[in-house]
Amino acid sequence: MESMGKKKPRPRRSFTPEFKAEIVDLRRRGDRSVGQVAKDFDLAETAVRDWVRQAQVDAGERDGLTSSEREELAALRRENRRLREDVEVLKRATAFFATEAR
Repeated sequence: MESMGKKKPRPRRSFTPEFKAEIVDLRRRGDRSVGQVAKDFDLAETAVRDWVRQAQVDAGERDGLTSSEREELAALRRENRRLREDVEVLKRATAFFATEAR
């Protein structure tokens, strides 16, 4: 009775930029709804909507971060995290050597 109504989670899949562009193009032609495109290619509707929305942002049709801006932001966040870790290591080393020198 526990499993009634619960769907098994779909395994996470990754798609090439070319495939995403093809899906967006199918939707933009206007002959299919987002739901129909998602159903035809066994995709989640939210994924198709997100791809269409991101394509609109990249094309300047909608406000938001472009794909290149998102990539740059992610890289900057990774670098910031690494630098914070480096600073923390240096703080610990300074504290260690300061107590050892006494």
